[in-house]
Amino acid sequence: MADPRFINTDKAPAYGRALALLKREGRCPSDVEHRQIKYRNNVIECDHGKLKRIIGATLGFKSMKTAYATIKGIEVMRALRKGQASAFYYGDPLGEMRLVSRVFEM
Repeated sequence: MADPRFINTDKAPAYGRALALLKREGRCPSDVEHRQIKYRNNVIECDHGKLKRIIGATLGFKSMKTAYATIKGIEVMRALRKGQASAFYYGDPLGEMRLVSRVFEM
């Protein structure tokens, strides 16, 4: 198993001290970079940061229904942009439409 190149944590000071101690003891490679960046400490929060950037301009949602529909739409558009909808193409260009109709049950 390969050693990590980066360790992502939140900004709690204990993580930095613990990582420095592990490096001194030789239990962690000395070239591991410690990143204390908001929204990067785990996959869920990383994704949350991207959503917050998109949704940030709004003043909030009036109901859970509108929040759910908006976030679902954002996720579908991100999947299309990243090419993750190719499984729905089946060799024809209507694949994107098929994905959207399936997600939104149209």
